[in-house]
Amino acid sequence: MSQNASLDRRGFFKKSGILALVTAVGSEIPFAQNLSRGLIPVAMAAPSMAELGIPGKSLELVVLGDKPVVAETPPHLLDSEVTPNDLMFIRNNGLVPASLDASTWTLTIGSEATATSPARESESTKRTVTFTIAELKSKFKHYTSNLVIECGGNGRAEFNPPAKGNQWTLGGVGCPSWTGVRLKDVLNYVGLKNDAVYIGYYGADPHLSGDTSKVSISRGAPIKKALEEDALIVWEMNGEPLPVQNGYPLRLIVPGYPASVSGKWLNRIVVRNKVHDGAKMVDDYRTPCTPVEPASDVPESNMCVIEEMPIKSLITYPSSGTKFNFGDKVEIRGNAWSGIGDVKEVLVSIDFGATWIKTNLKKPKNKFAWQRFSANLKFPSKGYYELWTRAVDKKGVSQPMVIPGWNPKGYLNNATHRIAVKIV
Repeated sequence: MSQNASLDRRGFFKKSGILALVTAVGSEIPFAQNLSRGLIPVAMAAPSMAELGIPGKSLELVVLGDKPVVAETPPHLLDSEVTPNDLMFIRNNGLVPASLDASTWTLTIGSEATATSPARESESTKRTVTFTIAELKSKFKHYTSNLVIECGGNGRAEFNPPAKGNQWTLGGVGCPSWTGVRLKDVLNYVGLKNDAVYIGYYGADPHLSGDTSKVSISRGAPIKKALEEDALIVWEMNGEPLPVQNGYPLRLIVPGYPASVSGKWLNRIVVRNKVHDGAKMVDDYRTPCTPVEPASDVPESNMCVIEEMPIKSLITYPSSGTKFNFGDKVEIRGNAWSGIGDVKEVLVSIDFGATWIKTNLKKPKNKFAWQRFSANLKFPSKGYYELWTRAVDKKGVSQPMVIPGWNPKGYLNNATHRIAVKIV
């Protein structure tokens, strides 16, 4: 790279010419005239890898934090319909509970008071019921579904100016197969009052401070979402007990909403007559209700709770930086998903978005599973190329070509995914 060029890890540059870029990537760039000024090649902004030594988890996960534990999955390791247990990302808000005994674990639905969640916090259940996991398994029908969960901050590292929080690139997402019972079946068994508005959950994860009077996280969802067919209380992931870092022995899965709604180490659910006001409901997982200027201070009155996640796609093969021989057909594969549970089409580009090619898109195994896409591409000459992918949902909403509206905590980045390849 020339000395007068300044790079940052989000993929932007201040001053550079095409010659400098060609020198940096080590080959010609056939569609360089389509590369927008201010956007550098993906190959020059790749994150470094780090190892995380946690039982049951791949050493290829990328560590973003150790207290709490946060780790993401490199995109090329997500090249399957079902995300394996050892490759599922980790996003903890507190500490892993010290005692995790599935045989004695209980889940209380209703208004039973505890030190951290008073009885008044479940205003809208007709009774209080406590279940063991064995009772959940015996009383209710079991369901198994492939369901995407994605951290609301996935993609945060690309925001400029930088946003606070874990600097997720693209790997805070996964689509395992989950087994459990429907949340709505359990709520209806307990009984809901007519004024039910929201659910909230509590887990057994201790607060990072060690203060037992503080709650690590207690989020929730509108009652309408909680009563959808796809919201589950689960004890298995891919046919095995949940991994400890992913919520063993019991957790919520509320697909289509940010993963923070899918509470781990679940031991209590409350039903509210108002929007739940638990920890990280009031001041986290909110974005500006109306667009704001980057780096501006946003008043609380203009911050709205994140609900549906946006349309998104991810190239999982090839991995960025792969070389191919000129004349060969290159297969591209990946996953696409949407907070509304349906993807209409996925397109790819090899000329920096000047033209687009429609991919073959598989139907999902079930609603809220991601959809596999693929295409075979031929390149017109040797050189450096970028593969871009863009998904469109059933409402016609497309991924944006650039980072979407800035927000102070860097949520909901669903910009077009880009990877680099060389044709030699």
